[in-house]
Amino acid sequence: MHMELNKLLDLSGKTAIVTGGAVGIGYGIAYRFAEAGASVVIANRTESEGARAANDLTKNGWKATSMTTDISIEEDVKRLVGGTVKAYGGIDILVNNAGIYPTIPLSKMALGDFQNVISVNLLGTFLCTKYASEQMIKQGRGGKIINITSIDALHPSSVGLAHYDASKHGVWGFTKNIAIELAPYKIWVNAIAPGGIMTPGVQKFQQAAPLPSGIDTQKMLEAFLSKIPMGRFGEIDDIGKVALFLASDMSSYMTGSQIVVDGGTLLM
Repeated sequence: MHMELNKLLDLSGKTAIVTGGAVGIGYGIAYRFAEAGASVVIANRTESEGARAANDLTKNGWKATSMTTDISIEEDVKRLVGGTVKAYGGIDILVNNAGIYPTIPLSKMALGDFQNVISVNLLGTFLCTKYASEQMIKQGRGGKIINITSIDALHPSSVGLAHYDASKHGVWGFTKNIAIELAPYKIWVNAIAPGGIMTPGVQKFQQAAPLPSGIDTQKMLEAFLSKIPMGRFGEIDDIGKVALFLASDMSSYMTGSQIVVDGGTLLM
């Protein structure tokens, strides 16, 4: 049975939670979902950022709200899921996007540094998936879960990200396992592995990173760019479009997959 082309990407009547949805990749995803007709809940740690992002979307006449959430805290996640159901009547799509990546070499990494990254990137993904999937199962109409991993889930990109790489390998392993468990409920679970995407977070990180004398930021940037066959950093919408594909009927026979969106970086 063929669905009409204009309905394939239509998310009208669906509700989506996007964690870390106020800025960067998260906002790019929230934007595409809202544009496609979904009611979007932006879960963000910073209240003002979340409110501003939701406001930007509603100004376009789309449906969006924000909920202040620390995804590493179980009670916060329960409140997020309950609040979403209260606001929009259910949950159809969950995007586990929130993540942190402080660069610290192993020799300088404290236990707290490692635990902090794992608790947000991996534990947060577990908690959101656990409670959102419970709600999806209760509704009985299936659902979509999209986990944002990284090319670091497949290959390390730089020294100082051991905790981050461990968390992202973990999210990829988690994705595959729960895809099996949730398939009988028609809940499809997939991942997106972004490469170098020029987000506000990446720009801020570049400006703030303390560099040893004699190291040229411009040269570092050129060195990274030289590893990208497409010759450019990704844009936020490069991920937003792939997330829309996974959230829609375009990906109707996909679960337990990871889509690499890296301009060809992993080929090098």
